[in-house]
Amino acid sequence: MPQKTLITGASSGFGRGTALELARQGQEVIAAAETWPQVRSLREDARAAEVDLTVIKLNLRDDIDIAHAASFDVDTLVLNAGVMEGGAVVDIPLQRVRESFDINVFGHLELVQAIAPKMIERQQGRIVWTSSMGGILVVPFLGAYCATKHAIEALAGSMKAELEPFGIKVATVNPGVFNTGFNDTGAESYVQWYDAETAQVPMPDFGPSLADQADPQEMIDAMVETIVSEDPDYRTMRPQETVAAAKQWQETEWTQKA
Repeated sequence: MPQKTLITGASSGFGRGTALELARQGQEVIAAAETWPQVRSLREDARAAEVDLTVIKLNLRDDIDIAHAASFDVDTLVLNAGVMEGGAVVDIPLQRVRESFDINVFGHLELVQAIAPKMIERQQGRIVWTSSMGGILVVPFLGAYCATKHAIEALAGSMKAELEPFGIKVATVNPGVFNTGFNDTGAESYVQWYDAETAQVPMPDFGPSLADQADPQEMIDAMVETIVSEDPDYRTMRPQETVAAAKQWQETEWTQKA
């Protein structure tokens, strides 16, 4: 049975691929993009793919945009938009940290609080958070980004327990390093404020870690499955080898010295 799904951050990467694939499968999709040029571009993508897609503007720091997005009565809410800011924790400007939390966490939480009551009223719904491998482990020099994803893990875990009695499923998807351009953006994000002469901690070369990024189709397929499955897993991490790394990290936290 077709479902109505709202996806934030659908202008590129996982969000775009997931929105188009759901539409191909006959699902009703509201795809949200941050800016009007992105909205128009995504509409063209849908026409080229010969699928029906409702595209809206959604800047998660704009209350009017959030209210408009919340006006759609959806079966599934996919909280996928995000930004990544690089920089050592002791050097990164607090403005960048606050912006990261505003977009990755608070904007999405505001959207949840506007849409979830409709799901509670009808005793049915699904909320999917795009977390990250960085929501489980920590990547040095991406501490602010990982902090937002750790916050998402806490919110999703609480929501799962709180909303389950109302028939609402809550899940997370946790991408590793995929070639969507998102990680490359994060690797470059610090250059406008970073000063090697005054920084407390020198920034490393991110190049080697970006050399062999995975095909994003694997994550897109997993996200679609999480959205449409009758009985989805709570956490879905890809690529598969990242799962072992995340579990090893969790074990190490109990044994390593300070």
